[in-house]
Amino acid sequence: MGESILQLQQIRKSFADTEVLKGIDLEAGQGEFITLLGASGCGKTTTLRIIAGLELPDSGQVILEGHDITDWEPNKRDVNTVFQNYALFPHMNVADNVGYGLKIRKVPKAQIAERVERALRLVQLEEYGKRMPDQLSGGQKQRIAIARAVINEPKVLLLDEPLGALDLKLRRQMQLELKRLQKQLGITFIYITHDQEEAINMSDRIGVMHEGVLEQMGTPNEVYYRPRTSYVADFVGNANILHKNGETLAIRSENIRMDGESVCTQEAVVVEKSFAGGQLRILFRLSDGQLLTASRYGIDNDMQAGETVKIGWDAKDAVKVIDNDKDEN
Repeated sequence: MGESILQLQQIRKSFADTEVLKGIDLEAGQGEFITLLGASGCGKTTTLRIIAGLELPDSGQVILEGHDITDWEPNKRDVNTVFQNYALFPHMNVADNVGYGLKIRKVPKAQIAERVERALRLVQLEEYGKRMPDQLSGGQKQRIAIARAVINEPKVLLLDEPLGALDLKLRRQMQLELKRLQKQLGITFIYITHDQEEAINMSDRIGVMHEGVLEQMGTPNEVYYRPRTSYVADFVGNANILHKNGETLAIRSENIRMDGESVCTQEAVVVEKSFAGGQLRILFRLSDGQLLTASRYGIDNDMQAGETVKIGWDAKDAVKVIDNDKDEN
């Protein structure tokens, strides 16, 4: 992480009798791409809104470049937000949409025109200035929304599931574009999504949220291969969670071996086989009744449902995790 630019310190927030944030601590570095990842209702959008000033925390502090901005109005904060619905003005052309914030700040017209041209060039839409929003595709609208957000050169750019309305192919293209743009600008991005693939593809660090708690903060590799809790292990990559000798272990399906040569080998019964997206998934039942899934690329193998086989895993691939379900009971 580079020099710290944003800190959240023990942020708590409740709506009515429901506590949606339970003491969030977060630090973002200059030029870092951080993704808050979690299921609907985990608190990630509320966290983003508190950074933006659209919600006030019940307690805790928001620190930007060493200044406590917890109580500042949204327009006083050096942050901008990109929303999923683009929020473009339908009666303004692209250039006017992008330059609107500068116009409100009474920046001279010549300077606005220059900065609008630069912003459109960044998102590779420099020829689209005179078009109206209804003449744009979904991906183009999203790029224009991003250009409008970055033209003010904010210290932090907040992105609230900005690719959620796009189809899968375009979404993947825009992931690459956003990452390219972020590195080119050097602006700190705080991005929220429920899509684990998106988070892994784009982020320098990922914060996995669950029921108002930041369960783990780390690089994509750390979160995927060294999860701290059973929730993180299951949510990011759908790991097998096994209980062995009083411990809770997380084992990725791709690390289950079926060659009988692994260190931790045991008998299992094949329950079922399924094939999707180029990947074969085999469900096994261990002798103690626990279920475990193995995955392989390819169409089929010789195993049949009801067959008893030897499977296993290498010790290094079985990660000890905190069992969320056990803690909650």
